[in-house]
Amino acid sequence: MSHDGNHPHDSLHVAIIMDGNGRWAARRGLPRTAGHRAGADAVRRVVEAAPTLGITTLTMFAFSSDNWRRPRDEVAALMSLLRRYLQAELARLLDNDVRLTVIGRRDRLPDGLANAIADAERRSAAGTRLHLRIAIDYSARDAIAHAAAAWRLERPPTREEFSRLLAGAGSGAHDVDLLIRTSGEKRLSDFLLWEAAYAELCFLDTLWPDFGADELRAALADFHGRERRFGGPGGAPRLTAAE
Repeated sequence: MSHDGNHPHDSLHVAIIMDGNGRWAARRGLPRTAGHRAGADAVRRVVEAAPTLGITTLTMFAFSSDNWRRPRDEVAALMSLLRRYLQAELARLLDNDVRLTVIGRRDRLPDGLANAIADAERRSAAGTRLHLRIAIDYSARDAIAHAAAAWRLERPPTREEFSRLLAGAGSGAHDVDLLIRTSGEKRLSDFLLWEAAYAELCFLDTLWPDFGADELRAALADFHGRERRFGGPGGAPRLTAAE
């Protein structure tokens, strides 16, 4: 049974900080953009594997609000890659009954990208096998601040009310169950801070372009072996996706 009271017992939300594209490329003497392209291939592998492993919601950190500080040519390449991903993968997502939504700001994106995102969201809205959420120009602290500013009542919101404010219209994702970060870094980097309050954390040395179904399966096996207490006493039955 679920102990957090904030999502249905038969769903599993996995979030991934996709880290290590640049180091992957550097180790091969390639430009960073080659690492980002290889990272896009890893996204495809993980999206295809996720529903077969019991994942119903998958949130992937593609570009943070702080990533605008990167060199201009790298940012431009990343934005171009995001645009190409939407163009190339939408048909595959539709064929596999995947719903796509994007979280984060859209007002700073290059011309046309926000429209491409909205079109992909509209066309995939009926997908039920997997909800794929991609975080672009995303900051958890900014999202929390905006949700707080949107609260109009004099009383404080409940956790559930604030979660709905934070998710925004139509996003509908429940709390994160498992958060994975690749490349050996061990920090959250302003990603889903509210939603990951009770997430199990998994930090892997694998660089993101080398990540695939086997690595995801191993992370989930580790997750299912953990005891999730949600602030309660120890000794409670382990929470699994099927419970």
